[in-house]
Amino acid sequence: MAVSATAALLAASGCRGYADFSLPRLAGDPDRVWLRWEIGSEPVLRRGEEGAWDRVDALNPSVVRHNGQYFNFYSGFDGKSWHTGLATSGDGRSWEKKGRLLSPDPKSWEGNYIAANGSALRRNGRFLYWYQAGEPPRIGLAQSLDSRNWRKEPYPVLPTGPNGSWDERGVADPYVVEAGEHLYMYYLGQDRARRQRLGVARSSDGLRWQKLRQNPLLEMGAPGAFDENGLGEPAVWVLHGVYWMLYTGRDRGEARRLGLAWSRDGVRWTRYSETAFLAGQEAWNSKVVCDPEVEVTGSGVRVWFGGGAVAHPADNINGEIGLAMLHMESR
Repeated sequence: MAVSATAALLAASGCRGYADFSLPRLAGDPDRVWLRWEIGSEPVLRRGEEGAWDRVDALNPSVVRHNGQYFNFYSGFDGKSWHTGLATSGDGRSWEKKGRLLSPDPKSWEGNYIAANGSALRRNGRFLYWYQAGEPPRIGLAQSLDSRNWRKEPYPVLPTGPNGSWDERGVADPYVVEAGEHLYMYYLGQDRARRQRLGVARSSDGLRWQKLRQNPLLEMGAPGAFDENGLGEPAVWVLHGVYWMLYTGRDRGEARRLGLAWSRDGVRWTRYSETAFLAGQEAWNSKVVCDPEVEVTGSGVRVWFGGGAVAHPADNINGEIGLAMLHMESR
C-alpha cells in the first residue's frame, strides 16, 4: 500500500500520536515533607573566555553520573548559535570543560541557531541526549557510546502538534526520566498565541513518542505572578512517595525564577506555592534562575541551575551554572 509523504515523515520523526497514560501512581503526602534550600553563592561552571563557543552564556546543565564520574552536557552560546558541550567532574562541583560536542546543522531540519537545551540519560550502554533545534523548535535525539562521538537521528523524535493545538508552534526544553517500563519526556509547548506551558510524552525506546492526550499539565500563573508570562525547563524526580517538579517561570519583565509543583501520578500537577520557590540571591543570578537539573542523594536533592544577570527569555544574560541542595525531610 502506498504511504503519503506526510505519513512517511511522521513515521520517520517518531510521532505515534496521542494516548492516555500516567506514571506509576505514588501515595506520599507533600504536606509531610519539610523543604530547605542550601545555595552556593558562586557559579560552579562559568562562561568561556573571549572567542570560546560558550563565551556569552553557559546554561542548561544536564548531568549524568557514570562510572563514578559526572558528565555535564551543557549549553553554550557564542553570540550567534547555541551548542552543546561537555564538562566532567568527580564531585559535581569542580568541573573540567572538554569542549563542544554538538552544533546546529544548517543543511538539516535543525537550521543554524540551536542544538542544545537538552536532557541526557545513560541507558543500554549508551549516552542518550534529547535536544532542541529547528524553527519552529522541535526535539531531536543524539546517541554516543563514549560521550565524545555522537550520531544524530535524521528527523525530530518529538514534532510540533497539529493546527490549533497547545504545542503547534514549538516543542522544547525536554527533560526525560525513567519510570517503570517507559521513558517520560516533560517538555515546553508553545501555541499560536505564544503561550508556553508544560506537557509530557511517553516512549519505550526514546525514539517513538506518544503525547499525553490531556496536555498541557500546568498552566501559566495569574496576572502578576512570577510565572505569568510562561513556563519552561521542567525537572522531575521522586522522593518521599511524591513526584516533584522544578520549573522555570517567566514574569512580565522577563525575570526568571523557579517554581515547584507536585503530583502523585506524574500527570495531575499542583503548585506547591503560588510564589517563586527559588530566586537569585547574588549579582550573577539576580535576574535569572532557570534550567534546573536534579540528582537525588542521601542528603537531599542536588540542583544544578542556570543563572543570569540580565532579564531576557533566551540568551545574552551572562549565563553561568550554579549548584544548590534542596533538603527534603519527611515529618
